[in-house]
Amino acid sequence: MRLPEPRGEVSGLVIERLRGDVASALDPAVAAAAVRRSADLLDDDDVQLALFLLYELHYGGLDGVDDALEWEPEVLAFRRELERGYEAALRALIPQPHATRDVPEALFALVEAADDGPGLSSWVETDATAEQVREVMVHRSIYTLKEADPHSWAIPRLHGRAKSALVEIQADEYGGGRPERLHAEIFAKTMRELDLDDRYGAYADHVPALVYASMNLMSLLGLQRRLRGAIAGHLAAYEMTSSIPCRAYANGFRRLGLGDEAADYFDEHVEADAVHEQLAARDLAGALADDEPDLADDILFGASACLTVDGRLWASVRAAFEAGGSALRKPLDEARP
Repeated sequence: MRLPEPRGEVSGLVIERLRGDVASALDPAVAAAAVRRSADLLDDDDVQLALFLLYELHYGGLDGVDDALEWEPEVLAFRRELERGYEAALRALIPQPHATRDVPEALFALVEAADDGPGLSSWVETDATAEQVREVMVHRSIYTLKEADPHSWAIPRLHGRAKSALVEIQADEYGGGRPERLHAEIFAKTMRELDLDDRYGAYADHVPALVYASMNLMSLLGLQRRLRGAIAGHLAAYEMTSSIPCRAYANGFRRLGLGDEAADYFDEHVEADAVHEQLAARDLAGALADDEPDLADDILFGASACLTVDGRLWASVRAAFEAGGSALRKPLDEARP
């Protein structure tokens, strides 16, 4: 991924440091101050982009950035201040649910309670224009072009039935041994069908802070062993809320005459995620709670965080569309070559 444009002091400092400017020292006090002065950390373009770029060092890396920075103490200390602030903001926003019942049943209850209004998928199914569909795909591209990777961090941290369930889910996400059926690759094909740039990060300057907040949530939970319950709960909620919306997306694509090739990504998830829903809720989250009862509340927190952050993101996109505007920070035709 190419380094994007900075969105403020903190992301500017991070970008300069990643480019190799040793004079741009990453002082943790600067990160802590940015967190304190932020009015809404989830919607803070500067902080969320900075945190995203620091996490990206643990994934596919960044063009022109020294891979050795991944474990540079200065970089990790700076990231830790941003992480602490983000986690604190999440816990202040999301009341901690407590496992007063069987964890899988509690997850189904959380998902049902969150489904209390019209979502973006229903807008795409019946009302979205072709240009709005393209915008939705751009919003989704930051995560989906590396779909499943954040949750894979949990594999070595789980055991027994929970590990087996997670590996089964992830094997499907990665195409079951067929590279052309990796979900990220199918999504890239859909972007090409819509005349969009399928390179990872091509629209990094276009998407709003909430896109990065969603991605950073997964990285925060996935990269820390102490939050292994939360990343399992996040995946459970993600899978449990995927199948029906994906059917709506596929219907919307066909309504617009975009064809089966464009709808393939969503068709794939209609069936796969209906199976994954039960696997994630019962064999992953349920088994983990059975094996480690102390993680039950964390599992529900991760699920609630997923529903809250992603719900806020997609509600904001729909609101922009309903108002007749764009949900992006800049027009699609301003994409970099």
